[in-house]
Amino acid sequence: MNDLLRETLSPTRRACGALNVRILEEACVLRCSGAMWMPETGTLIAADLHLEKGSAYARRGQMLPPYDSRATLAKLRAEIEDLSPSRVILLGDSFHDRQSIARLAECDRSEIAALATGCDWIWLTGNHDHDALATQADDGRLLPGRVEEAIHIGRLHLVHEPEQGDRPGEVAGHLHPCATVVAHNRRVRRACFVTDGRRIILPAFGAFTGGLDVKNTAFSGLFATPPMLAALGRDRVHALSWQAVA
Repeated sequence: MNDLLRETLSPTRRACGALNVRILEEACVLRCSGAMWMPETGTLIAADLHLEKGSAYARRGQMLPPYDSRATLAKLRAEIEDLSPSRVILLGDSFHDRQSIARLAECDRSEIAALATGCDWIWLTGNHDHDALATQADDGRLLPGRVEEAIHIGRLHLVHEPEQGDRPGEVAGHLHPCATVVAHNRRVRRACFVTDGRRIILPAFGAFTGGLDVKNTAFSGLFATPPMLAALGRDRVHALSWQAVA
């Protein structure tokens, strides 16, 4: 990592194994879960939960264990219990398809309601769940919180999908970034944050989400200089230079 980028991002270790960075001078903590924490505003941000992806695949005959929603919500609960956020923002594609909300088990619907209690809960719409969130009242049962296309926090602009070109302050998901590192003749692939200190792309938070390699052309044109990668380990987030990944 070059000295200028290191000075801009200033990654420092947190007690939870996370990394502390600044995006356009806004303090942000990159958590091992793949969520981003903004301590100065008490805001917890997570991208791409893809709830009910397992049931969507089951409807097409591909049987996956039907526990992805429960596992994802349990991970989100752990973050909320640890941080006590005043605001939770989900960066779109929180649900896997148009019918995902209708397929939610009652226990998972109740869990979402419990998690949203006492905080400002915001759903940003994504390409997978725009219609789901827009039509959720069709069955007469609204989820807690409010639905937005985008939102500003300080100098940061939160959206679902990153846009091409120079977008200072953009915080997005959608791409499910992953990085591959070769060490000791082994290839290790991990979900990661991608940031140059001006914008950031969050990894997918959901249990069944998979990932897209950061060297894929989908990331081309998003960063003017090689970004830092913050790869999710079991108990810490690892700061990697762009040159370190395969």
